[in-house]
Amino acid sequence: MEETKYDILNSINSPADLRRLDVEQLPQLCDELRRDIIKEVSMNPGHLASSLGVVELTVALHYVFNTPEDRIVWDVGHQAYGHKILTGRRERFCTNRKLGGIMPFPSPMESEYDTFTCGHASNSISAALGMAVAGGSGRHVVAVIGDGAMSGGLAFEGLNNASSSPNDLLIILNDNNMSIDRSVGGMKQYLLNLSTNETYNKYRFKAARWLGRKGMLHEERRKGIIRLSNAVKSAISHQQNIFEGMNIRYFGPFNGHDVKEVVRILRQLKNMRGPKLLHLHTQKGHGYAPAEKDVTVWHAPGKFDPDTGERIKEDTGDMPPKFQDVFGHTLLELARQNEKIVGVTPAMPTGCSMNIMMKEMPERTFDVGIAEGHAVTFSGGMAKEGLIPFCNIYSAFAQRAYDNIIHDVAILNLPVVLCFDRAGLVGEDGATHHGLFDMAALRPVPNLTIASPMNEHELRRLMFTAQLPGKGAFVIRYPRGRGVLVDWRCKLEEVKVGTGRRLRDGNRVAVLSIGPIGNNVTEAINSLGAAAEGIAHYDMRFLKPLDEDILKEVGSRFSRIVTVEDGVRNGGLGTAVVEWMCDHGFTPRVERLGTPDEFVEHGTVAQLQHIVGIDAESIAQVLQRMTQQQDNTPK
Repeated sequence: MEETKYDILNSINSPADLRRLDVEQLPQLCDELRRDIIKEVSMNPGHLASSLGVVELTVALHYVFNTPEDRIVWDVGHQAYGHKILTGRRERFCTNRKLGGIMPFPSPMESEYDTFTCGHASNSISAALGMAVAGGSGRHVVAVIGDGAMSGGLAFEGLNNASSSPNDLLIILNDNNMSIDRSVGGMKQYLLNLSTNETYNKYRFKAARWLGRKGMLHEERRKGIIRLSNAVKSAISHQQNIFEGMNIRYFGPFNGHDVKEVVRILRQLKNMRGPKLLHLHTQKGHGYAPAEKDVTVWHAPGKFDPDTGERIKEDTGDMPPKFQDVFGHTLLELARQNEKIVGVTPAMPTGCSMNIMMKEMPERTFDVGIAEGHAVTFSGGMAKEGLIPFCNIYSAFAQRAYDNIIHDVAILNLPVVLCFDRAGLVGEDGATHHGLFDMAALRPVPNLTIASPMNEHELRRLMFTAQLPGKGAFVIRYPRGRGVLVDWRCKLEEVKVGTGRRLRDGNRVAVLSIGPIGNNVTEAINSLGAAAEGIAHYDMRFLKPLDEDILKEVGSRFSRIVTVEDGVRNGGLGTAVVEWMCDHGFTPRVERLGTPDEFVEHGTVAQLQHIVGIDAESIAQVLQRMTQQQDNTPK
């Protein structure tokens, strides 16, 4: 990449500086901003392609609207890097996603220009509508939503309400035919086919302004004109416009990479009364050839050479595989053995490695788009008719399907295998993406089996177990990143539900862990050397049902217990153990290790585990203290 002079970008410290530019300078600013994003993300990995695709839109929005007084609500912060740079965070952008640095996604806790939390898709219309209603007529509110996010149910709920509530909301549909993987479903095809005549839009807009000045375009008449307009266009084009069918005026599609044209359109729409939607066609990764060619890879490419586009890959020769890849290969292996198995994912086939089965068995795998609740209920429907769906959802996103899990799977105890990828602390994506609440949230739900494997062999065996007859609703949670076993393939065999394992015997302190965090416990015990004598370690494996034989053994033999989990401390394994001991008349001292009752910031997994006290070093300190207390206890 040629050396870039930031002649204009260097003069921009806030959107107020941007608004002093001549409109003819904006294309150069867009070029400089795009190059700056590429340079920064090549060294400090993050989400690249999405932000490159909205550079022109970002510049145009801050140029036309008086931010931060006017509100811009981004839907998913993957696309907001340009926004951060233009709103006073350019000098700190090198700290993006790093511990103590700027947040991975926009947040009002960081900047007044960040109007709402936007780590999960489809919430921008609802949030922006609330702001528009609360802010009155003096403030402009804009919701920016992608075509992938538009398939989410919450987006349609927001549209439905916007069509009937008095508001002047502007919705911008950033249509690039992508989420992380390719967009799927009927909305994708609808948007590909949707078009209106630009000249017609211009004349309609002029006519609306003239009627408004004459006092002839009140709210009811405006809706009537929209309905007439829809009828005329449908008769001519044989195509219905779903947005105008909901009384939301539609404009587009337009080229989202022509910044001067986007500015012109935004100026026209800025003071238009009533809800309206501007449809822009953009290209994810626009302006950087490698990202344009492989947008899925360049969604979050890691470090790369900005000049050549060569990604800097880690040497994985002797490294264990990622849990997600073990899931993907094992799912295909199981599907070959059991014709009832199908795969379901809400827009994450590559991220969760379901693309492995999808490539070989496309007729038995379903990418339902960004629709986690639907993914669960859809799986429940298939299970009701005799199939065995493996529904893979990132743990943080599964929060959106909580009612579906209870109402549409658990009540009937349907054989749906819910695989929660990215469970526990996920690292640099921060609070919106940590999968910390699943165990505490789901533990009270009847009929659910909840398990977490300590390593890759355990994951494979739990997946095999979950698809056996009579197992009902089954949850398997596992983390982001690599496991611990290079030789990860093993025989597929059943694990008796509700049984754990004693990994190490002892008689002074018992450690009860669940999931891969148990490997930190093993490391901690080994680091203590001779001081570890008498420390027992149990891999509980199942949160529900608990292994009562282990708990009875521990309650009878130990006066001090430590529980360790990669999840919230309140309500998870530690709470379950305390409840069981209390219910059965045991009175040990129990120290629960897990994440505290607060949202955990962003940083590497190792850094965050240390902060919340579940890394090997912290666990070792607790064990050493507990054994010393045990030794000093009067006999």
